[in-house]
Amino acid sequence: MSVFIIAEAGVNHNGSIELAKKLIDVAVESGVDAVKFQTFKTENLVSKNAQKADYQKETTSEKESQFDMIKKLELDVNTHNDLISYCNSKNIMFLSTPFDHDSIDLLNNLGLEIFKIPSGEITNLPYLRHIGSLNKEVILSTGMADIGEIEDALDILVSSGTKKDNITILHANTMYPTPMEDVNLKAMTTIGNTFDSKYGYSDHTLGIEVDIAAVAMGASCIEKHFTLDKNMEGPDHKASLEPSELISMVKAIRNIELALGSSIKKSSNSERPNMKIARKSIVANCEIKKGEILSEQKLAIKRPGDGISPMRWDEIINSIAQKNYNKDELI
Repeated sequence: MSVFIIAEAGVNHNGSIELAKKLIDVAVESGVDAVKFQTFKTENLVSKNAQKADYQKETTSEKESQFDMIKKLELDVNTHNDLISYCNSKNIMFLSTPFDHDSIDLLNNLGLEIFKIPSGEITNLPYLRHIGSLNKEVILSTGMADIGEIEDALDILVSSGTKKDNITILHANTMYPTPMEDVNLKAMTTIGNTFDSKYGYSDHTLGIEVDIAAVAMGASCIEKHFTLDKNMEGPDHKASLEPSELISMVKAIRNIELALGSSIKKSSNSERPNMKIARKSIVANCEIKKGEILSEQKLAIKRPGDGISPMRWDEIINSIAQKNYNKDELI
């Protein structure tokens, strides 16, 4: 199974369908498996007096409320249909994260096969029950959660009708950008071992190295925010990859997948021809006459490696020469 890479456009389209399509083009060019947006009704998501997160205050206007900031980023049903058919024409999977019940129904009616649960909803029982009842593939992000909260969320999803085998759990840290010392990537394998589940990593660090490390540690799914330009207006651009970085990340992940191999330690096809060049054999250290005893002094170990292996040294010492040898000749 190859790693499922999700390029998270999120709200980086800034409310523009043209920008959204440009983001899809970038995702296609980079070679990711899916491009993901966010589906919400602002009225259902945020109460009028909800505060912004600190990172949002830094990246958007201080005068604007969280409600007003998010309202501008809402995508309506027609836009969803347009983006889905655009993705289909480009042969890339459209995904979107629903943030409320209406949005879950909307995405279900649009035929989405995979439902992505964001970190913020992992303690939202009615929400989890709703998604669980759809019996779809589920990707569950676990930012801010401890292992007990993940267990509770899984129990709800499974008891509502989703097969455990259809759930992939993503380790995540909900800070944009995530400081390296808070990544705690080893917790990702703890999740996989604890729940005997498919696991992956949803990344909010600035670089691409943590994603590559996650794949080397067995992640089957990687999610990463991207944008057309980090300097654009909006809450998430700063902590997103630019197109060239996204391309580099995908290339590196695909290389690491290849490099991980089979876990069987043996000589590879490419190195086999080098065995006789790099390994050594037992050779004559001087002229030897037939019938002489092959003492340690008369033998040496030198390249090439297509004669008798030096691992048989003890067996050859003190045996009788079966023929004449010149110096350096293979025994």
